[in-house]
Amino acid sequence: MLRRKMMFVAILGLAALSAGQRVWATEQEDQKVLIKSMGAVKVTLQRGLTAAEQQGQPISAKFEVENGKFQLSVYTAKDGKFSEVIVDYATGKVTKVSPITEGDDLTASQAQSAAMEKAKITLKAAVDKAVRGSGGFRPVSVIPDLKDGHAIASVTLLKDKQFKTVQQSLE
Repeated sequence: MLRRKMMFVAILGLAALSAGQRVWATEQEDQKVLIKSMGAVKVTLQRGLTAAEQQGQPISAKFEVENGKFQLSVYTAKDGKFSEVIVDYATGKVTKVSPITEGDDLTASQAQSAAMEKAKITLKAAVDKAVRGSGGFRPVSVIPDLKDGHAIASVTLLKDKQFKTVQQSLE
C-alpha cells in the first residue's frame, strides 16, 4: 500500500514538473517572439497609453504575445468598469476595445486600478522617468502595484535581447 502511494506521488510530481516545463518553454518562446517583434514597433508604449486614454484611465500597458499574436495591450478603467484596449503598434490607433468582466484579467485590473487611485502621476510620466538615463532601453510594459501602501510602477525595459525592470514611484 505504501509503495503504491509513493508511486502515485512520484507520478503526480513528474506530471507537475512536465507541465511546469511546458509553461516555461512557452514563456521562453513568447519572449523570443516579443524580442523579434519589437523591431517592427513604430509606436512607443507612452503613445499607446495616450491613445488608450479615450477609453478611460490607463491602468497598465504592455507589448505582449497573446495566443501567438504580437500586440500592444492597454488596460483602462472608467466608471468602475475595465477594458482591454488594443493599439496598433505601427500606427498608434485603437483597433479593438473589449470589456474585462471576469477571471484573472478582472482581478489584475482591480489591483491595478487600486494602485492608480493612490498615484499622483500618470503611467506615461512614470515610463518617461524610467526611460530617462536608461542607456537606450525601450519600455515594453508598465504595471502599477501597491507596495507598503505606496503606488509604484514596474517598468520593464528592453535593449537588444536584455530585459530589465525598474521600480518607479507613482507618488
